[in-house]
Amino acid sequence: MSKPAVGDPMPDIAMETPDGGSLRPSDLRGRPAVIWFYPKDNTPGCTTEAKDFTALADDFAKAGVALLGVSKDPPKKHQGFIAKHALTVPLATDAAEGGLSDALGIWTEKQLYGKKFIGMVRTTYLLDAEGRIARVWDKVKVNGHAAEVLEAAKAL
Repeated sequence: MSKPAVGDPMPDIAMETPDGGSLRPSDLRGRPAVIWFYPKDNTPGCTTEAKDFTALADDFAKAGVALLGVSKDPPKKHQGFIAKHALTVPLATDAAEGGLSDALGIWTEKQLYGKKFIGMVRTTYLLDAEGRIARVWDKVKVNGHAAEVLEAAKAL
């Protein structure tokens, strides 16, 4: 299976929300959307990224852009992450095997200090109002990323 590319529709696979509900990328259609995938709640880079998107959430809203952060962490862990860091951005859990991160090819083998493991590649997708991939940031470096995504989203 090949990774979806710019211009392709975002796969429409359901994820679980922290309140036990369900959310699909198609639920965000009608306006541009940013879906960012991160490895794990409460780790330094992931916390910084979520806080940066939270800090710019009003600017994204003014630009008419929906936000969604996604990891494999369970909904209860997301609830604690949101509360601990006063996050205002919505989060979703993509824990199911064959889920959205699998379909995107970003739940994959990684290597750290010579050790191989399966994990989430920090990746951000900008979707147009029809749910097509407008831009992809692979292997994201967190510092300044949310602001860069905001500028790209405004340019859609």
